[in-house]
Amino acid sequence: MTTAPTVANLDARLRARFAPVHLEVLDESYQHAGHAGANASGVGTHFRVRIQCAQFVGRSRVQRHRLVYDALQDFLNQGLHALAIETFE
Repeated sequence: MTTAPTVANLDARLRARFAPVHLEVLDESYQHAGHAGANASGVGTHFRVRIQCAQFVGRSRVQRHRLVYDALQDFLNQGLHALAIETFE
């Protein structure tokens, strides 16, 4: 089952997948009004994720980002247009 891209849904998915020691999920869609991928509601299209977890230790930045993208792929398929990722070991 898939659900709409929201802060709560992305947060829940990332917590379940990674059990992070630090996680912030921010909806920055309102900052992209009129840009590609934005919608009229101003929510649910552009997100920022800051995450730190044990699974990232020893992995490159590209590998860490790939793990996050893989965890959120179904949200990307549903209209999550942009995802800014900041990962920490």
